Amino acid sequence: MATNIKRELSVELDLEEFTLDFSLFLEFVKYGHVDRYILTVEEKPGIDPITGVQTKDIVISNDPEITGRIFLPKMDETGDDTGDPKSKKGLQLFVHFHGGSFCTGSAFSPITKEFLTHFVYRAQVVAITVNFRLAPEYPLPIAYNDCWAAFKWIASHTNGNGSEPWLNDYVDFNRVFVGGESSGANLAHDVAIRASVEPIGDGLKLVGLLAIQPYFATREITRLIQYLYPSSRELNNEPKLNLNIDPRLCKLACDKVLICVAENDKFKERGLTYYYSLKSRTFDG
Repeated sequence: MATNIKRELSVELDLEEFTLDFSLFLEFVKYGHVDRYILTVEEKPGIDPITGVQTKDIVISNDPEITGRIFLPKMDETGDDTGDPKSKKGLQLFVHFHGGSFCTGSAFSPITKEFLTHFVYRAQVVAITVNFRLAPEYPLPIAYNDCWAAFKWIASHTNGNGSEPWLNDYVDFNRVFVGGESSGANLAHDVAIRASVEPIGDGLKLVGLLAIQPYFATREITRLIQYLYPSSRELNNEPKLNLNIDPRLCKLACDKVLICVAENDKFKERGLTYYYSLKSRTFDG
């Protein structure tokens, strides 16, 4: 999938003249085009025939354009002796941010749909996955701001009068979790931090954070991140990427964090670093 990007990503390099190849993810091609290699296929919403989980696409914001997909577990056909449908009001909410190194993937990809469909079916929760804007067309920290805007939009439903009826009708906002995989876990972490230091209104309680193979920079800004986050030139001055310099680290809005690390993942040290960084900052969860 190719998109057009007409801007200079760094002071050293004009993409009108050069081609940059970041294998596995994308390629900056001459004359301002971006070719993505992976996670470009999208699936339509609907009802999963095996689990009965329903999905529909939602508009979170028109300006800026932020969309998403919401997942609802199958409703019981009958409830009590009256024969009325059993109410699912009071379900936990899982707010998900997809991985893809901030530059590929989407809320509508087959891998995201499959993961959240089974997650919602087994956990019996409502889930929302946020389709934030991707770098380099929208350089970081735009994705962070989109995810925070989406979380605040979700919080606007706590009085039962929000724009999305599935949130109004089925969610217990005292039991909200955020999470994601890889760079999505990084975005979820940032939301959990901001929820403790920026106002989101009353009525929403963030209970926990799920970080699956979380991405954080460990030693230096990589060449890819350099071009996705052009305003961040050094690891020592970017707390969103470098946990060790983030003064907000001990201020997570939740007191539960589950960190999942794959044994054979060559980047597993990032997940371990995240764990030890939280413990060293007197995080009590």
